[in-house]
Amino acid sequence: MDNLRHSCAHLLAAAVLFYYPKAKLTLGPSIENGFYYDIDFGPSAGSGHFSEKEFPKIEQKMHELVKKWGKFEMIELSNDEAMKQFDNNEYKLDLIKGIVDKKEKITVYKSGDFSDLCRGGHVENPKEQLRYFKLLSIAGAYWRGDEKNKMLTRIYGTVFPTKQELDEYLKMLEEAKKRDHRKIGRELELFTINNEVGSGITLWLPNGSIIRREIENFMVTEQIKLGFKHVYSPHIGRKSLWEKSGHWDLYREKMYSPMDVDGDEYLVKPMTCPMHIQSFTFNPKSYRDLPYRIAEIGSVYRYEQSGELAGLLRVRAFTQDDAHIFCTQEQAVDEFISVFNFINKLYKVFGFKDYRVRLGVRSKKEKYLGEDSLWEKAQEKAVEALDKTGSKYFISEGDAAFYGPKADFLIKDALGREWQCGTVQIDFMLPERFNLKYVAPDGLEKTPVMIHRAPLGSLERFLAILIEQYAGAFPLWLSPVQVAILPISEKFLEPAQRVKEELLKNNIRVELNDENKSLGGKIRQVTLQKIPFMIIIGDKEIQRSKVKDQKEEELFITIRTREGKDLGMMEVTKFINQLKSQIENFS
Repeated sequence: MDNLRHSCAHLLAAAVLFYYPKAKLTLGPSIENGFYYDIDFGPSAGSGHFSEKEFPKIEQKMHELVKKWGKFEMIELSNDEAMKQFDNNEYKLDLIKGIVDKKEKITVYKSGDFSDLCRGGHVENPKEQLRYFKLLSIAGAYWRGDEKNKMLTRIYGTVFPTKQELDEYLKMLEEAKKRDHRKIGRELELFTINNEVGSGITLWLPNGSIIRREIENFMVTEQIKLGFKHVYSPHIGRKSLWEKSGHWDLYREKMYSPMDVDGDEYLVKPMTCPMHIQSFTFNPKSYRDLPYRIAEIGSVYRYEQSGELAGLLRVRAFTQDDAHIFCTQEQAVDEFISVFNFINKLYKVFGFKDYRVRLGVRSKKEKYLGEDSLWEKAQEKAVEALDKTGSKYFISEGDAAFYGPKADFLIKDALGREWQCGTVQIDFMLPERFNLKYVAPDGLEKTPVMIHRAPLGSLERFLAILIEQYAGAFPLWLSPVQVAILPISEKFLEPAQRVKEELLKNNIRVELNDENKSLGGKIRQVTLQKIPFMIIIGDKEIQRSKVKDQKEEELFITIRTREGKDLGMMEVTKFINQLKSQIENFS
């Protein structure tokens, strides 16, 4: 599929140049489910802007051009030949310089009248294979991902071997638009991100805050059962702390600039690891204290380029269900497995049944902390633990954390899209750098192993995925409002208020709709708000209610679901018991 997608990127570029011959091409790689091409249109698009209105004519030209395309031909160029061929395109010259510096071959690939600087990877028969494609969207992208460079126009597209596959994918994209967490977030008043506060910084509105708080409470309760001790760490700390941890050296591009505090430099924290290490070192530890498990629902701050920000999926300030386990080497595998089992349980609670595990290991091209021997030990422990779980996993070079290998959990949502969420990492490096010790049974000091884990990843990202997974129709336990009470007319407000008070006493989140509207209008309003249950109170319900003794009456109510199912009439007490049972079972 990569060859198909990359070939279609070439075809897109050729069609763009037909209409905009002065446009400058940069890079056009294949990506998951498609491809893109970054292009500098300059003044060639009239006002300097290229819009999606141009897609139909570009697609039509792509279909016309490909009919004349034969097999892709590779042409090797010398440095001088390449510089001459692309002398009017500073982006290609920059790429050529990089190829020369790496002492690699300079190649272009040609089909039809179009040729492009390229390493290769193309289909054998473009005329037959490049038929089922679609241009999707436009975004801005800085050259080389550096916001100091010029903003380019990124054109996204997709291509499939068959029309059926393309149609199914486009149908999924339409459904994804309906489920977009940004759209639903506005409609259900869950969160807002605005320029007054700052890009990539989330303000949780009351409805969204309820969902977040329910998840946080659930996580804390479950982690206490597993022996975790909860802590709070500050939002800033001395720069020297992150120099010692290696973050300032190896993670600096994601960190904000230091601030001056009484002549010393401080940083807002990008991770809680060094803070939790300080909790561990507060008093001496022996082997009897291990495993020592510290957890925190903690906010961190990382710099993301503006072009990478995307609703809650990519933000600059976010909260993690973070935790660190300090243990002996002998305990590391069992602790890893315990985390793995916990993550497995969590995903079932939230309705995710399909996931796979990616084990990130070192790449020779990247810089990491520590000695090879420690990395090998850490990787051995991670592989042993994953093997014992019986879970399917694959190894991905270059996806390790800078201090150790990490297992990332990739979950599939209701639309079959894959998301990276939870992570668990085995770390031999930071305990060494911070000189962590515990007293072993023989009385000697030893260095513990540190396991980093965040089962949900960031709460912001996880909530974005949940919003789209449920399309805003959250299960009862997470719904901001669980029950709406709809009296048929004003004369039923008094019994409706009594029902509301009874629900509130039982910790059910409820709203009473006392607006002077028709019942049908109220039902439509509540349905749009995706509230799980509606209680309807009118003449029938009051007549059915029966006196238990001289002081009380058991009210009957009619129940309707947000899906439009009529559950009939039942006593308030019975309904409350049913709600409690559902909530306790996370449904």
